[in-house]
Amino acid sequence: MKILLGTGNIGQFHTSVHNKPYAGLSLRLFNPATRLWSIYWANGDTGVLDIPVVGSFDGPIGKFYSKDELNGHPIDVEFTWDATNPEEPVWSQAFSPDGGHTWETNWYMYHRR
Repeated sequence: MKILLGTGNIGQFHTSVHNKPYAGLSLRLFNPATRLWSIYWANGDTGVLDIPVVGSFDGPIGKFYSKDELNGHPIDVEFTWDATNPEEPVWSQAFSPDGGHTWETNWYMYHRR
């Protein structure tokens, strides 16, 4: 859903994890001055916005990065939006424990119009 006259949008995510309902929300905001998107995530368990991933698109590929923690250890986070096929874009998330030298993709979402 578009918000803020088109400079932002909101998406909701619903599934079940271990047979319990799980809900999440992504808030995406575009800064026209920097031409960067900030993507925030919150889930129904915590109700807190996570640190945003920040980045932009180069053609149909968007790359977004942040620094975060996993199990008490610092990690780099990369979100990739691949809209090479705009009818079936793919989102993925990867973590790097070594400053971006190696990445482990741990989540894919396949979308359809």
